[in-house]
Amino acid sequence: MQDQFLDVIDRDEAERRFHAALQLTPLGSETIPLATALGRTLAADARAAVDVPSFDRSNVDGYAVQAADTFGATEERPVALRLLPETIATAVEPTCVIGPGEAVEIATGGMMPRGADAVVMVEHADEELVDANNDSGRQLVVRRAVTAGAHVAYAGTDIAAGETVVRRGETLTSRETGVLAAIGVNEVAVWRRPRVGILSTGDEIIAPGTPMRAGLVYDSNARVLADAALELGGEPIELGIVHDNLEQLRERTLAAIATCDIVLLSGGTSKGAGDLSYRVVREFSDPGIVAHGVALKPGKPICLAVTRGKPLVILPGFPTSAIFTFHEFVAPLIRRLAGLPPLDRQRVPARLAVKVNSEIGRTEYLLVGLVERAEAAADEEAADSTLTGVSAELPAATSPRLAAYPMGKGSGSVTAFSRADGFVTIGRQHEIVEAGARVEVQLLGRELRVADLVVIGSHCVGLDYLLGRLQDQGFHTKFLAVGSTAGLEAVRRGECDLAGVHLLDERSGEYNRPFLSDKMQLIPGYGRLQGVVFRRDDVRFAGHSARSAVAAVKDMPGCLMVNRNQGSGTRILIDQLLAGARPAGYSHQSRSHNAVAAAVAQGRADWGVAIRTVADQANLGFLPLTAEQYDFVHPTARANRPALLAFRQLLTTPETREALAERGFGIMASVETPNG
Repeated sequence: MQDQFLDVIDRDEAERRFHAALQLTPLGSETIPLATALGRTLAADARAAVDVPSFDRSNVDGYAVQAADTFGATEERPVALRLLPETIATAVEPTCVIGPGEAVEIATGGMMPRGADAVVMVEHADEELVDANNDSGRQLVVRRAVTAGAHVAYAGTDIAAGETVVRRGETLTSRETGVLAAIGVNEVAVWRRPRVGILSTGDEIIAPGTPMRAGLVYDSNARVLADAALELGGEPIELGIVHDNLEQLRERTLAAIATCDIVLLSGGTSKGAGDLSYRVVREFSDPGIVAHGVALKPGKPICLAVTRGKPLVILPGFPTSAIFTFHEFVAPLIRRLAGLPPLDRQRVPARLAVKVNSEIGRTEYLLVGLVERAEAAADEEAADSTLTGVSAELPAATSPRLAAYPMGKGSGSVTAFSRADGFVTIGRQHEIVEAGARVEVQLLGRELRVADLVVIGSHCVGLDYLLGRLQDQGFHTKFLAVGSTAGLEAVRRGECDLAGVHLLDERSGEYNRPFLSDKMQLIPGYGRLQGVVFRRDDVRFAGHSARSAVAAVKDMPGCLMVNRNQGSGTRILIDQLLAGARPAGYSHQSRSHNAVAAAVAQGRADWGVAIRTVADQANLGFLPLTAEQYDFVHPTARANRPALLAFRQLLTTPETREALAERGFGIMASVETPNG
């Protein structure tokens, strides 16, 4: 069990205490060389060689459980589960299997064990002896129910292997370089700048370029923080990784304080047994820690300290939390110590595209992608709510030309910050922000670059290829992955030029066309072969076709499936295949084909439905089920936009068809043959 670590104060009070303990005057001047990669233009598309995260992990300290076992649990009527003796720490593969009525303790970032589909937060449960007179066993008393997927980040939901993460022709900023670090890439080129020492901590952290193993994560924080400091006018000093050794961390921190003007520790800000950064920093005085815990989301665990007149900051380990708190509390220090004026972020009005649930009591920074709205959609809006406290109030006559789409990947995401255009500040008094609400977006870049082609909908690596070809032709593209259904809604509202969709109409058996309105047009795309994926050595699937295999294993004890998220075309196909059955693992919903393949390949599930391309990448067995059609839909009113015309022409070329075929896509008939 860990202690709760925060004496939470609001952001302004934390900043006041921090600045009061510092002398924020320029350090002087000097001449230094340029950095290598930052500011250079990327010459080739960067594609992920690994999934990020590479395993299903817990987002909180707590207990891995089967969500169904907690249903109905309340403070007044808690649910008791058998607590297994294992403790799942970070960088450790679990050995236990969670069965019905069982739970196991798990640390933040720990790998989810087989059988578990949710995590109960540590503050919502208590450990008790089964028999007060006999220490032969312990039970977990759960006081709040969880749903499947609660507090779990699934493998591949952030970055999928083979996904294009940065396109050629892009100028590298801290956001792009942070993503490159996260996929393991290690090669790609005044006032005195404050020396900003950056020290990464944790046994689970490895340097980019190091071979990936289960339970580990690449150190993207050091890269993104160093380049952000450089952009702001600082001189980043990368001090490497310190694993969980208290003496080594103390020694390295003291050395950093002696040689740097600002010291940043990444991770370990809690008071848990494995959180060594806090244990080291609390030893310092003069005045030492001035704030530990700020009412922000993300970024609540940040720890601010001052020693020897220098800022010493422990940033949260999750990438989005780390970079937000860096910009809130560290960036202003760098600018002032460098003799530079404060950054003035550009702000633009927008309407929130979807409803957002926030949290009372914490100021939330919501990362969003921005797209232009159709004038007709703006004029037809009946709701006209302006959210005071979420953004500066806009004049009633203002009809924002932009729609803001939440990135929705959580504080552990690397790509959310790199792909977002800006963020909306949601005041601590708001719990719900309705779709259509007027908001103010603070841009992350110096200006908002309008895309020549905006694509919103379902992701596919074939679409990645097509957008890359458009970039070669000089078109600037933007893609937001929100799923097929939400993509069609974006087309209806006039918020995109194109949507990638693969929706099956259950009555007609036809893909995509039945879902179109009279103001939409369909561009035929390509076929993707869907099928049942399984480990090649699993004899339970031998000799079966896809349908007969599912019929054989869906009720088989100990055989777990992995499902897809509601609203996806694959989920519709799965529900048709199951015909009302709910096999073990049905509630385990993954958001991508890659996540399904990872769950099966790593043994957390035994079967699922995915496209052949990812099955081959993961070296899985594949039983063909059906060829689905991945098409493109656009608003009729935008049919003659130059980028859209270029896209249509691109689809017709033999070179494109050949390239798609090499990636496993093409015009394919529905097939179902026995597995030889």
